[in-house]
Order: sequence, then C-alpha cells, then structure tokens
Amino acid sequence: MAGAKVAKKVGIGSARAAKVARAARAVRTKAEDSECGCGACPGVEGTSSRRKAAGVDADIKAANLKHLARIEGQVRGIMRMIEDDRYCADIITQVSAVRESLSAVGRNLMRNHLKHCATRAMEHQGAERDAMVEELLGLVAKLGC
Repeated sequence: MAGAKVAKKVGIGSARAAKVARAARAVRTKAEDSECGCGACPGVEGTSSRRKAAGVDADIKAANLKHLARIEGQVRGIMRMIEDDRYCADIITQVSAVRESLSAVGRNLMRNHLKHCATRAMEHQGAERDAMVEELLGLVAKLGC
C-alpha cells in the first residue's frame, strides 16, 4: 500500500516505488554499519572509481531516488514532445524543470556529503582536511553555488 501512495505522489509505477522503498530501507540499516569509504578518513584508500560515501542519510537518499524517478519520466516526456513536433517553448519549459530537479538532487547530495564525508575529513589535520577543502571548493563550483 505504501508503494502505491509513493507511486501516485511522484508519478511512477508501483513496482518502481516498491523498489525505491526497499532501497531506502536497505540504506537505513547499511548506513548505520558502514565504514568510511569516501577516502576522507585516515587509512582508507580513496583512489577507487567505486568509492562509497562515509555515510548516507536514508531520507536524503529516498528523496533523491524520488527526484530521479520523476526526472526519468520528464525526460521521456520531452522525447515524446520532440517526436511529436511540439511547440519549442513548451519543450524548453520542460527542459528547465528537469534542470531544476537535477539541481535539487545535487543540493541533496552536497548536504549528505557535508554531513558525513566532509565532517569526518574535517575532524583530522593535514592532508585529509586539505584534500576535502579542495574537493568542496570544486563541488561548489560544479553545482554553481
């Protein structure tokens, strides 16, 4: 039943909503037990292309998954609009909506990064802290803050 409510609210199928709910539950339990894998903590190699976050806020992850599911639908809608030769201004309006949704995901990811990865790195002196400061400056520039 909860999956159906989420599906209706965010405009996704109930099977997809159930998958999002399962992922959020898994994150809640995994986040409590996770070791730092972001490279911000001493003794952890951060060179892997499959790095893990130091911690993941389950509510932020669930919100991001909802946003991304909505974005996926919006992009499919834009494709249909282009295929149907819809009015350009209407398509541009939808592109703008997708950009804003992606920005919301980026802000949520930055919030999680600051709460977990950056906080852990800032507890240390030296290279870990300096690397995190540089990383944060780069991320702020990428997000256009």
